[in-house]
Amino acid sequence: MNICRIRSWAHGMACLATGLALTAHANDAPPPAAQAWTPTSLRAALAELPSGDAQRGRRVHEELFCASCHGGQGQAPTFNWPHTASQRATYTAKMLLDYQPGLRRENRGAQLMHDVAVAMTPQQIADVAAYYASLPAPHDAVTPRPGAASAEAEQAALRLVTKGDPARLITPCVSCHGVKGQGGKWEAPALAGQNPLYFVRTMLDYHGGQRTNDAAKGMRVFAQRLTATEIDALAHYYADLPRQR
Repeated sequence: MNICRIRSWAHGMACLATGLALTAHANDAPPPAAQAWTPTSLRAALAELPSGDAQRGRRVHEELFCASCHGGQGQAPTFNWPHTASQRATYTAKMLLDYQPGLRRENRGAQLMHDVAVAMTPQQIADVAAYYASLPAPHDAVTPRPGAASAEAEQAALRLVTKGDPARLITPCVSCHGVKGQGGKWEAPALAGQNPLYFVRTMLDYHGGQRTNDAAKGMRVFAQRLTATEIDALAHYYADLPRQR
C-alpha cells in the first residue's frame, strides 16, 4: 500500500467533490451547521431508536441498493467503500444518524450517504443495522489488498493494538475495539477484516480534521499522534485479523 498515492487520490477526490458541490449548489443558501454529538446526546439518540429486525433490514439493504457499494452480503467489492458485514448495530445506526444532518460530509461518498440516509426512517435505520450485525465477518479472501505488510510493520501494529504508546499518550486499540477487533460500546466499530484502503482513508480524514463526527474526539486525538507508516500497518493488521485469530 502506498500511502502517498492514497493521499494524492484522496486529495483529488476531495477537489472533485468540492467542484461538483459548488456547481450543484452555487445558488443555494449554505445549510445550517449540524449539532455535534456529545456522549450524552449520542447515547440518548441511540436509545430512542426502535428495536431492529434483521430480516426487515435485509429488505432495506435490497430496496435502497446498498449492495451497489457495500456488496450483496455487506462485503464491499472495491477499495472505495467499507465492509458492513458483522458491523455492530449501534455503530451502523450512529453513522446513519451522522449522515442525516450532515455531521459526515468529508468527501463525495459521505454526501452520497447523506442523500440515502435522509430518506430513511428510524425503523429502517435500526433494521439495516441489525441486518449487517447478523452477517458473518469479512475475511482475507474477500478483502482486497494492494500488498503485504512487512514483519516489522506487523510488530509495530501489534504493539499499538495491544499496548499503545504511553510516551505519546496513545491508548491500545483493544481498549475500544476489542481484542478480536469486534468493536466496543457506542461508536467503537468492529475493525476485523475491514477494507484496508478504506481504513487508511478514514484515519487520514481523522488525522487531517476532515472527519469530526467522533462524539468524544477520541479518534481525532488518536489518529493525529500516528505516523502514516503506523496507519498503514494498522490497516493491514485489522484486514488480516480474522485469519490471524
